[in-house]
Amino acid sequence: MHSLSVTDYLRQHIRTVPDWPAPGVQFRDITPLLQDPKVFRVMIDAFVHRYMDRAMRPDVVAGLDARGFILGAVVAYELNVGFVPIRKKGKLPFTTVEETYELEYGSATVELHADAVKPGDRVLLIDDLIATGGTMMAGKKLLEKLGTTVMEGAAIVDLPELGGSARLRASGLPLYTLVDFSGR
Repeated sequence: MHSLSVTDYLRQHIRTVPDWPAPGVQFRDITPLLQDPKVFRVMIDAFVHRYMDRAMRPDVVAGLDARGFILGAVVAYELNVGFVPIRKKGKLPFTTVEETYELEYGSATVELHADAVKPGDRVLLIDDLIATGGTMMAGKKLLEKLGTTVMEGAAIVDLPELGGSARLRASGLPLYTLVDFSGR
């Protein structure tokens, strides 16, 4: 039996839904990665093993609404660090800071509790997928407003043709992604 790389193993479990949410879009659905306990563990372990290394270990993991919560919370738990949710506007009850970013049509705003992180914290910012990079860029700016260092952005999937990962790297954010869907 030949073994697959982690990337190929995970890629096999990502469902592509054509023409959703709009004609011509190839939607990369990560929910099958979560449904199978072995696949879920392989995926989480790929992140955890990277960030267990002392030089790469964050003080806190921040997850982007909403699928970044699933990954980020489990990764934070495994690393024995705190987890911070970056929410869509209007979902957090306490004092918040916010960052607005442009979408294809209009704009969106994300928020973070003002006391969620401390100045000087090293933060791992995590989401399920990088497309145009707008949400992750807004999360990075939000965390930096509170004096943290966003040490890396992490995601399961990168869609490099949409330009987000290049834009994020150009802003100085190192990225770690498990599966890249360029030209497929």
